[in-house]
Amino acid sequence: MELGIPSVKYFSDLLNVSSGYLSDLLRNLTGMNTQQHIHAKLIEKAKQKLSTSEHTAAEIAYELGFEFPQSFNKLFKIKTGMTPLEFREQLN
Repeated sequence: MELGIPSVKYFSDLLNVSSGYLSDLLRNLTGMNTQQHIHAKLIEKAKQKLSTSEHTAAEIAYELGFEFPQSFNKLFKIKTGMTPLEFREQLN
């Protein structure tokens, strides 16, 4: 099992296709490339964990494979417009 955030190469190797081919295929089918799909899934999982657990944002970041919680917080804010803490607070 690969540690860290899954990469485009990880998925393309699993599917035995090139990274470029996989991204082009996904972009044609969904409008998003492979990296965008990976980020969307990470954010989906993060939201689920933030809403159903008491784990800190840093703990969730590590669970999802981020080496640095700051990287998780930055991606989460870019994709959702709020920090993980703000997301959790708006649930209450």
